[in-house]
Amino acid sequence: MPLRPILKYPDPNLKRVSAPVSNVDHRVLSLLEDLVETMYHAPGIGLAAPQVGTLERIIVLDVDKELGGVGLIKLINPEIVAREGSTVFEEGCLSVIGFTAEVRRASKVTVRAWTPEEKEVQFEAGGLFAVALQHEIDHLDGKLFLDRISSLKRDLYRRRLKKWMREGFPEELTAPSSSL
Repeated sequence: MPLRPILKYPDPNLKRVSAPVSNVDHRVLSLLEDLVETMYHAPGIGLAAPQVGTLERIIVLDVDKELGGVGLIKLINPEIVAREGSTVFEEGCLSVIGFTAEVRRASKVTVRAWTPEEKEVQFEAGGLFAVALQHEIDHLDGKLFLDRISSLKRDLYRRRLKKWMREGFPEELTAPSSSL
């Protein structure tokens, strides 16, 4: 199970829509394991296949990672079938270096997906779990949390990123920190 490099904004592959998975084979199961290992190593609480350059509708999440993997979820072809309420969370992303922002999302979602065992599941989620699901499913649709903030904040981040790319990234950005 190799660690996979995580694509960073503004990589154009992060803006592409992922294809549905039609067959859960050895390759898909291996990708799921690679995603899990990469997510925990990053460290993050969620990771979508497009973030490692594979444009397929696959995500992994563990919003309770301090429990040693008990809360690990692996989903294939997840889709949000219902949304309720509204909440604002401070979000970051393993693909967006050195930036977090408040993002408004549904406070409760119902998700339908397939498990690695090819079992269809449907469940409700609230709180951080609902936010993380929406964040990762956005990746499958070619969206970043940057697309959900004001154009002013997005432009400020783009300018800051260009400066870092010219002058070098601050040391604190190269140290691991937990993100979605």
